[in-house]
Amino acid sequence: MNEKSDTQSGAGIRDAYERATQRLCKWRTVFLGWMFGTVLDGTPGLKAHKDRVDAQIMHRVEINALTALLIKKGVFTVDEFMAQVVEECQHKEREFEAMFPGHKSTDVGVQIDTAKALETYKRMGFPP
Repeated sequence: MNEKSDTQSGAGIRDAYERATQRLCKWRTVFLGWMFGTVLDGTPGLKAHKDRVDAQIMHRVEINALTALLIKKGVFTVDEFMAQVVEECQHKEREFEAMFPGHKSTDVGVQIDTAKALETYKRMGFPP
């Protein structure tokens, strides 16, 4: 078995896990915009929708990570699971970027290239 570097075990993987999951879930703003257009933070039901989108994104990533580990090893540690989730988050980010041209997630939010994003919104039927 190959040993993981310090950044892929212990505290390092926990930090990577937190960064990757937080960054991936920033895509919620794109999905919510797709569903509702522009709404104020206090809009009734918005928090529930945010939570649901976060859960849906993370469930897919965690299921992928769990499945991959079960296939590879059959038994795994918490650190191995977290490392796989980091990998799945990065893969899902690339999928979202391909699905929503003009959008790119960063550690502080989703960066938008307005010209490309407007084409995406029109193609996908985002509300005005």
